[in-house]
Amino acid sequence: MKKQLRIKEPVKVRMKKLSNGCQSIYLDIYMNGKRRYEFLKLYIIPVNDKTDKIRNRETLKLANAIKSQKIIELQNKAYGFNHNKLPDITLIDYIKKIAQSSTSNEARKNALRAVVHHLERYDSKGILLGKVDKAYVIGFIGYLRNAKQEHCKEEKKLHANTQLHYFKMLRYCLNHAVSEEYIACNPIDKMKSDEKPKRRKADREYLTIDELRYLVRTPFYNSLLKKAFLFSCFCGLRHCDIVALEWKDIHYDTNGNASINIVQQKTHEAISLPLSPEAVKYLPNREKAQDTDKIFKGLISLGRSNEILDRWAKQAGILKHVTFHVARHTHATMMLTLGADLYTISKLLGHTNIQTTQIYAKLVDESKMKAIALIPDIS
Repeated sequence: MKKQLRIKEPVKVRMKKLSNGCQSIYLDIYMNGKRRYEFLKLYIIPVNDKTDKIRNRETLKLANAIKSQKIIELQNKAYGFNHNKLPDITLIDYIKKIAQSSTSNEARKNALRAVVHHLERYDSKGILLGKVDKAYVIGFIGYLRNAKQEHCKEEKKLHANTQLHYFKMLRYCLNHAVSEEYIACNPIDKMKSDEKPKRRKADREYLTIDELRYLVRTPFYNSLLKKAFLFSCFCGLRHCDIVALEWKDIHYDTNGNASINIVQQKTHEAISLPLSPEAVKYLPNREKAQDTDKIFKGLISLGRSNEILDRWAKQAGILKHVTFHVARHTHATMMLTLGADLYTISKLLGHTNIQTTQIYAKLVDESKMKAIALIPDIS
């Protein structure tokens, strides 16, 4: 006769004797090598008559019902279900919830809104958070390869690095769901390396000093954007930091030298940035503005800025694709060309890792090599 296989239960009902003669009922829970106890505030009382016996029997029935429910909860959690927390929330609504959180900075909120924009086009019905699996994510990656840029009049596809950024934002949200125990695991963790988007080496456009001169001399109908772009070229601030800049952020020392003290929107790192006279030149007139007023009040969005900056560049005879971030690249390469060291530039740009700054050093080196290659053969 074969020996019957005995399956161990993860939850057992146990009792602890108390000093008053009663027994306290608790659950002994053992899962994944860890043991914990849950006291149910249920008690077996000493039996003095038939009524006590019936009461104890009903108490034990209740304890075993709680035990069965606990086993179901543990199994649901192990297999990716969590019916106690937001059972009907969609992936899109969950991402919106994270975007609205006070812990998300403005850059992350914008990225999450963009992910929502594309998820709504990829899956108009909206999948439940608990139903998101590897196949769904792979399908979304395939959609991104052919998706068009948001808020762009021209039919431009998303850059490979933008696709990767949106993928990382989705992974961040799913990891967040795991940490909040809405799902048991992130389906992206089951994906192979070749199934994920890859970073493409980007060409970092920047303007030469001559090209900057062309822009300065070329009229532009949006004078505020022109000032903001040129200001960025001479100080390296991002669009989001320029939008947030207030008059109280600018300080002058006894010699009249200006500087900025702000906390960066993207990194939340504090920076102190001296301003050159050339940068100060492109600040709007303060007139009667209060300390808390925005310096570049009314500056249009980054997407719209990038769309019209390119037209201005073409009017100036510059064939490069000019976006607002080109101003930041321009500042970095200009400082390197003029002899500033990498560490100083890293601090001016507010980089948390000097390796990020080294990219600009490579750009300048390539520029120098091209210049040397122009020397003709005079033999």
